[in-house]
Amino acid sequence: MSEQNKTVQQKRPPAGRGPFGGGPGYQGAGEKPKNFRKSVGSLVKTMRPYLPWVLIAVLFTAGGTVAAILAPTYLGKLTDQIAVSLFGLPIDMTEVAKFGVILAIFYACSMLLNYTQSFIMAGVNQGLSKDLRTRISKKINRLPLKYFDGHATGDTLSRVTNDVDTIGQALNQSFSTLIMSVIMLIGVLIAMFVTCWQLALVIVVTVPVGFALMMAVIKISQKYFKAQQRELGELNGQIEETYSGHNVVKAFNAAGAAEKDFDAINGKLFNSALNAQFLSGLMMPIMGFIGNFGYVAVCAVGATLFVNGTLTGLGVITSFFIYVRLFQNPLANLAQAFNALQSAAAAAERVFDFLGEEEQSDESQKPRTLARVEGRVEFKHARFGYNPDKIIIKDFSASVEPGQKVAIVGPTGAGKTTIVNLLMRFYELNGGEILIDGVPIGQMRREDVRGLFGMVLQDTWLFEGSVKENIVYAKEGVTDGEVVEACKAANIDHFIRTLPKGYDMHLDDDVNISGGQRQLMTIARAMVQNSPMLILDEATSNVDTRTEQLIQDAMDKATAGRTSFVIAHRLSTIKNADLILVMKDGDVIESGSHNRLIEQNGFYAELYNSQFNLEAAAV
Repeated sequence: MSEQNKTVQQKRPPAGRGPFGGGPGYQGAGEKPKNFRKSVGSLVKTMRPYLPWVLIAVLFTAGGTVAAILAPTYLGKLTDQIAVSLFGLPIDMTEVAKFGVILAIFYACSMLLNYTQSFIMAGVNQGLSKDLRTRISKKINRLPLKYFDGHATGDTLSRVTNDVDTIGQALNQSFSTLIMSVIMLIGVLIAMFVTCWQLALVIVVTVPVGFALMMAVIKISQKYFKAQQRELGELNGQIEETYSGHNVVKAFNAAGAAEKDFDAINGKLFNSALNAQFLSGLMMPIMGFIGNFGYVAVCAVGATLFVNGTLTGLGVITSFFIYVRLFQNPLANLAQAFNALQSAAAAAERVFDFLGEEEQSDESQKPRTLARVEGRVEFKHARFGYNPDKIIIKDFSASVEPGQKVAIVGPTGAGKTTIVNLLMRFYELNGGEILIDGVPIGQMRREDVRGLFGMVLQDTWLFEGSVKENIVYAKEGVTDGEVVEACKAANIDHFIRTLPKGYDMHLDDDVNISGGQRQLMTIARAMVQNSPMLILDEATSNVDTRTEQLIQDAMDKATAGRTSFVIAHRLSTIKNADLILVMKDGDVIESGSHNRLIEQNGFYAELYNSQFNLEAAAV
């Protein structure tokens, strides 16, 4: 993709790891937690502030369910009052009206109570989701960078979005469904046996058969649902990969291969989805068949009991028609609610595992600050490894005077960026120390250390917002004049003014900004921060020669009078550095000015001459 066609990088983390670089992980249907009891216990502790509201919702659910259970009894009495007309007796309209009013009251109360509990649980759901996301957001800021080295960004994002949403949806829907179903099941059983124990036995024998069949279908279909979601994620990843690298696919004539990959994954998705939908589609017909069988059984047994004189009215049979339906629904709802709660418990397990990750050490007791920053930096026998068993910075020592421009060069993997990471306290040393103006950075808060530096990285990061917002970023109290001056110094003011809305231009995917222009904006951002020291990490590695000259000029202005550290592969850009540190395998093997190192004819001279020869050959 050409520099001119690159669009603004927005606040989106990179895709998670996987064969296709797919997005956030999906909490698959039927996914089970490793420790259900522990996950639920952690969730209940988190819900403690909301438990009074949950209890109120349970009471409202119980009230609404009881009202729904009692209603069929009065429906039966109403039927008996109307049925007397079959025997030539007059209908008592007063009794009919009374039972009609009672039925209306019961059903209205049931509706109102159930609506109220749904409203309460929706508030609990949103409040809990907000609390969890807030805790996760704060947790992210307290995690060391080594956590993100070992975890895919997409996986972390999934915990903030998918997993929290899964918990909220389960509480909002499955929790109330579970309570309602249990109360309904118990209440209907009691009501049936009180009304007519013979017909109750008929229903108790017939309906669970359908429930058993439904559970068997769920068990078989569960693997297809999981496969469906897995293959859907794989398909999305393949599509994202193909279209994000569309130019590469076209350049290498790989469209046919990409289509074959798509067809293969899409075929597997089709088969899984077909089997899942077919099996899940069997549940309602099965329950419908068993329900109809229950109705037939109630009619047959009820008629026999009525003829024998065991039943005194047809209203009992009418009531049991309602009871059959009320008894079926809780059984189906219980199975679905339990599956949803298992997925919620699995999501909660992932969320609480994340919240339980080891944090950076507490620094509230580190009062050391620098009232006046001179910019003297000293490395004393620094020792570090991303893995303690594999040390990559073995014994790094260097002294930088205030205002010096220090270039750090060396082959890939020499440890250049690692030195900057240690200087910013992104990672902690395994040995030795780093001092700024004589104060070990380990005795200062990380925020205070990082506040001493402005940074311009190789990966330019712009978010969706105006040009001015991107340049000011986290700095407070910046005037428009200061923004303009910084942009002029960074040689980007002219380009910004050519945009339709200038500094108020909204940057998004529809605005094409070249890599060099983005880089100049990040340099302007660093200038606005006006930190006493500056770090430039490969700021010119991906731009053309003319843009490199503009960036180099902007960098010279930015580093003037400040202690600065420049990491560069193009050695021609750091010839004016006051001090060049040449690294290899984690150690400084040469140091000095450009001319001095060339005269030594050592490793640096070899690097410089080889690069010069390559550039000359390219011309």
